Amino acid sequence: MIQLWCNGQWLESGDFPFPPTDRGVTLGLGLFETLLAVDGVPVFADRHLARFKQSCERLGWNASIPDFQKTASELLVRNHLTTGRARVRLAISGGSGPMHDLALGIDHLVSVIALPVGDAPETLTMSLSPWPRNEHSPLAGLKCASYAENVIALSRAQEMGFDETIFFNTAGHLCEAATANVFVIRNSRIYTPPLSSGCLPGITRAVTMELATSLGICCEESHLTSSDVAEAEEIFVTSSLRGLTGVSKFDERMFPSGPVTQRLREAWHATVVSAAKESARCLSQ
Repeated sequence: MIQLWCNGQWLESGDFPFPPTDRGVTLGLGLFETLLAVDGVPVFADRHLARFKQSCERLGWNASIPDFQKTASELLVRNHLTTGRARVRLAISGGSGPMHDLALGIDHLVSVIALPVGDAPETLTMSLSPWPRNEHSPLAGLKCASYAENVIALSRAQEMGFDETIFFNTAGHLCEAATANVFVIRNSRIYTPPLSSGCLPGITRAVTMELATSLGICCEESHLTSSDVAEAEEIFVTSSLRGLTGVSKFDERMFPSGPVTQRLREAWHATVVSAAKESARCLSQ
């Protein structure tokens, strides 16, 4: 049986003590992070934890976070996930309390779970979501448990035969995919929506922008319209589990495998290997 960590205890999944009045269950009041682990080592854990804490602060939560790197590594050992790729999920629920009060309930839960995950695809297909993203939402930029909007849009895309879907925002600018950030390449220059578009401040998004700079590839944050997407030479998306993935089809338009995407994808894989080795070295000290 799968084990998980919750509020300082190691539990079997069947013993997970979720209160039925927890607002994470009843209202979707919660936050989470999804990390990639390689050969038993979480990748970019410090970055994920920093974003998690910033998100908690936006909700006024002073959450007690464990020694996350150590906890996640032990969790991977307990679940026999020390070889290959795994998904690590850190989550916090709001706990019980009045609907109008954001304060953490005394019974709130902080949990970490690890599960196996398959290899990332080399490319994927995307459709345009008919629903706009609200860049003015108080949840914009948060990896929030209120995830049904993404699930509905993603389900529609997959029913139509696509792997992913992308949102424009209410201003008509490109925002993000349901489970990833989006990058557009024109004239060998990379463009991605700014955080003001309402997109998630993705960890892989940030690493990709740093990699592009180190490789001498111009990468800019820019408000992108449907015309910019229509004129793109390459499109790729980024997420923690998939890494950097090229888009082979957007709606009816096909995209060949592009040289900029391929170069960045190779650099991404090398960075992940290096980051995992460095994390393993730190844990062994």
